[in-house]
Amino acid sequence: MDARLTALECWLGTQFRDASFTLAPASEDASFRRYFRARLADGRSYVAMDAPPEREDCGQFLRVAALLRRAGVHVPEVHAQDRAQGFLLLSDLGHTTYLAALNEANASDLMGAATDALLRWQLATRPGELPPYDEAQLRRELALFPEWYLRRHLGCTLSASEQRALVEVGTLLVRSALAQAQVYVHRDYMPRNLMLCEPNPGVLDFQDAVTGPITYDMASLTRDAFLSWDEERVLDWSARYWERARRAGLPVAADFGEFWRAFEWMGLQRHLKVLGIFARLTHRDGKPRYVADTPRFVRYARAVAERYAPLAPLARLLESLEGKTPRAGHTS
Repeated sequence: MDARLTALECWLGTQFRDASFTLAPASEDASFRRYFRARLADGRSYVAMDAPPEREDCGQFLRVAALLRRAGVHVPEVHAQDRAQGFLLLSDLGHTTYLAALNEANASDLMGAATDALLRWQLATRPGELPPYDEAQLRRELALFPEWYLRRHLGCTLSASEQRALVEVGTLLVRSALAQAQVYVHRDYMPRNLMLCEPNPGVLDFQDAVTGPITYDMASLTRDAFLSWDEERVLDWSARYWERARRAGLPVAADFGEFWRAFEWMGLQRHLKVLGIFARLTHRDGKPRYVADTPRFVRYARAVAERYAPLAPLARLLESLEGKTPRAGHTS
């Protein structure tokens, strides 16, 4: 029996004043949060969040939602909350994600709207509002790659020289990230978390927001976990963002070449982190569907590592992994 679902249904009954409603899963999540769509007989629709308080912090979701709303970004309205139980009742932004909607015909318009929202978010940056994306956090994320992707998923044991080379490359990536201007960062600003709605886009899954490198969210948007674009298009979108950010007074690098390198290296740090996270979801958490997208991230990572001489040791390591058979998922 799902005790939390039963408790959520009881809580929603009080919010809807005992009006009849149906409850159905709304989306899957890599965390411990769950989302359900609540439909009332009169046609109204809401999304209910179940976030076990011992695992998830509704308070952070509410804080970041307020910051995004003040920045002029479209996020769900909070209609009711019970932080002790870990329940929120949110407005429903619909069924259609950018991931489902994007195609060759609408990509420029939709990505332009996503860039508009991102610029508003970054321009709203104020010191002390969000935790810093600091060196310790960046290094913890990079450590997921050798531990979970290389060792647990591929069964690889690195030589001492390979370990040193990986640490050195990681240090370069961390230094590049910390050298960038620091702004509000969503941390998962990608088509799966953007909704096609009015005004467009609606933004979801923002509770892990931090203050961090200015290229991070743009790298997330254009080099996505579940959708790939050709390099010419990524370069064009990035250049358009950079031009608009400069005009808006955001502290991007004055030279586009410098910005592009920081963008690529920031994306690489994210790609290595996500490879580790997707492997951990498979082998620790019993969520194997994410690991099917790891080849996309390996391709991203190899392409960037091969373009920059200081990253050559990582390029060689990634090349050596080609053809290795992953281990079957387990939950131990």
